[in-house]
Parts: sequence; structure tokens; C-alpha cells
Amino acid sequence: MLPNLQKILLKADADYADIRYEIKKETFINLDGKELSNIGSTTTDGYVVRVLKNGGFTSVSFTKIEDAEKAIATAQENAKLIGNTIPKPVKLASAPIVKETFIPVLKEDPRNISIEEKMELLRHYNNIPLAHEKIAMTNMRYFETTREKYFISSEGAEIHEDLITTGIGGNLTSKDGNLVQNIRVGAGGSDGFYTLRDLDHIFENRTKIVVDLLTAEPLKAGAYDCILNQGLAGVFAHEAFGHFSEADIVESLPAMRKKMQIGDKLGSDVLSIIDNATIPNQLGFYKYDDGGVAVREVKLLTNGVLTGRLHSRRTAVEFDEPISGHCVAEDYRYAPIIRMGTIYIEPREKTLDQLMAELGDGLYILDPKGGQTSGENFTFGAQYGYVVKNGKKDRMIRDINISGNLYQTLQDITAVGNDLKLSKTGGCGKGQTNIRSCHGAPHILVKNVVLGGI
Repeated sequence: MLPNLQKILLKADADYADIRYEIKKETFINLDGKELSNIGSTTTDGYVVRVLKNGGFTSVSFTKIEDAEKAIATAQENAKLIGNTIPKPVKLASAPIVKETFIPVLKEDPRNISIEEKMELLRHYNNIPLAHEKIAMTNMRYFETTREKYFISSEGAEIHEDLITTGIGGNLTSKDGNLVQNIRVGAGGSDGFYTLRDLDHIFENRTKIVVDLLTAEPLKAGAYDCILNQGLAGVFAHEAFGHFSEADIVESLPAMRKKMQIGDKLGSDVLSIIDNATIPNQLGFYKYDDGGVAVREVKLLTNGVLTGRLHSRRTAVEFDEPISGHCVAEDYRYAPIIRMGTIYIEPREKTLDQLMAELGDGLYILDPKGGQTSGENFTFGAQYGYVVKNGKKDRMIRDINISGNLYQTLQDITAVGNDLKLSKTGGCGKGQTNIRSCHGAPHILVKNVVLGGI
């Protein structure tokens, strides 16, 4: 495939050009209760060509090889038009020229597992909650996505990398009279089908939680000192902070760009946040982004000080900062944009028991449930929580919404645990869907969290 792409790219008359070809394969199984609602597999493929010419940088996607010459001509013409209208020409930071094939080593390649076995495993996990009399409905899904990617640039890069992602998850709904509660459950990863086996304990635990929510107390609105568990703290790191570490977002928000200068003190001394997609056997792992750049660890926040940012080759020049390998596309239909890989709060030394003792009286809030950000302000839902009295977990609470200001919250994180946990299922919808976007954190202690309830 790489020689064929070379022939296509030779037709480009540009300052820089690259082309990415992908074969995307998907397998999916959906259960609504005990009913099979959808099952199948699809294979699609296509190309994205990017051209830099006369200061304009643009892309065109296409699916038929016979359309390649037309796509390149269109990209060149669009780039020239853009170059004539933008205030300053686009430039790309230099990057090492890579020639490599990387095929991940998997523990049980899911492509070698029959769809019958996949459905049997999904039904097995689905039957765990359905066995409980208080479970009214389940919506469960198996998914498997393979991106077989080939990348060529006019600079000489030649990269072939495969990304294989699997997962099982969905929603559990409990009901008692008119009261209905729901909770999410999921598992998966990028290192093989084995990661989906022997997970009965997860589905049993989530079933117990959603049933217990039927007798939980609705939260009374107010400001509380809180411990956030790994899932919720990880979502804070991703949604509230992480997106403003993506250079293409910050560059279009002048006020945020002014506030987020490298070297600025933004958070408390105990808080450090890292994006590291190079960690093997994790959901967010990859070697090369869709611009042909090797991904590297980026220390975004170090002891409260902003120390890094995520970049494409274009934004690295704009900010005069190092490239990072974080330019990622959903698939062959899209040009890449800057995305987080594996973002997490760096663990410290305190155990959960020590954090509870330090909290004293407050709330223990667990697991994300939707949310949104608006500039530096955010609102997240939490799936459930507990009242904490004298450092001990007490009664269960529900109907929890968290709101706050990014900068104030970064300052209000006063203690960080030692129990880092990275997500097993991901997803980010910034412009395109990134199913491998991974987040994580240890438990964290936050002062004066504003919580909505009754």
C-alpha cells in the first residue's frame, strides 16, 4: 500500500503534502434487555490528503483511488485560496522523518474470536443484572474497531500502524414503583480480547449499586468538601482542564490563551497533570499521530504550574512550543485535530483512608454521568455518592450535579491519593469521536465544591 500512496503523492505540487489511507473494520452487538437488537460487521476504507501551498493548509477526503488526482488538485486550489485570505501563512514545525511499521502485540486478537463467542460473553454479562428482580432494563453493547492506517508525506515519512479497540458496556436501569435509577457499566481496552474476560465482579458490583440507588437519599444542594473517585477526577482532568491544553482550542479563545501561559501558576502545589499515550497496554496507547509525529509524554501541569501543551505541527509553530504527537483523526473521513491521548492526574502518597480522615465530614462522590463546559466553567453529573462522617463512609446519596470554575477548582484540590486508575473505556466528542481517548486519576480531595440537588 505504501508504494501506491507514494505514486499518488508525487502528483502534488505543494510546499508540503501527506496522504493517509485507512481500512476501518467494525463489529457490533447490541442487546436491549434479552432481545438482540443489532449485530453485524462492516469494512470501509478511504483516504485523506493534506496540502500546504502558498501559506494555506487544507485537506480533502475521498474513497475511490480514481479520485486521487482530483482530490489533490482540489486541495491545492483550496490551499492557495486560503493562503490569500488568512493574515499570516501557515507553517509546520519540523519533525523527525519516520519509516516504521507498528503492529501491536495483543493478548487474544479479537479478530480471531468468533462473533458467536463474543455474543455469548455479552449475554453472560447481561444476564447478571437481569437476574435481579429490581432491574427493569439493560442496554448492553459489544464493540470492536480496527483502524489499519498507512501514512506517507512529501518529506519522506512512511508509517503503517494498526489500532485495535474492544469494549463491552452499557446502562443498567433499576425500578421500584415510579422511581427509576440508572448507572453505567463498561470495560475494554486496546491490548486484546483477554481484557473482556472474567469480569463478573464488575457487573455484579454495578448491579448492586443501581439497586441500592433506589433507597439512596437525594442530595441537598450546597457547597461541600468532597473526595472525588478516580473516574470523576479523571473526567475533571479531561473535560475541565484537558481541552484547554489542546492548542487549537486555546488559540481561538484569546482570554483563555492569556490565562494559560506556560509558567503560570494555575493550581495547588499538590496537583500535577500529565498526558502520556506512550504507556503500553492502555486504552489510549499509540505510537504515531495522524500527522506522522511520534507521540510523547507531556507534563501539562507540574505542582500547579502550567508546563506544557498538546500540539500539531501547525500549532507548535503558532505557539513556539515543541511538537507532541497529538494530532488524531476519528478515521479516514476526517483530517486530524489535536486530541488528548491518556490524560491523568499524577498520584501522590496518600491512601484513601488518609484522604477520608483529612476530609472528616463531607461527601464521597463517584463516577461521571454526563456534563458540559462553557469556557472556564463546568458542570458534571455524578452517578452516586456517600455522606462521610468523621472520616467514615455513611449513607448513600444520589441526584448529584457538580459545578465550578476551572481555575478555582485547580486551587481547591488540596490532597491527591496514591491509587491512580486509568479508564478502560473512553470517548471524546470534540469535533470528531475518539473512542481511545483515555483519562484517569487517583482519588482527590477538593474543598468547597458546589453541588446541585434538591
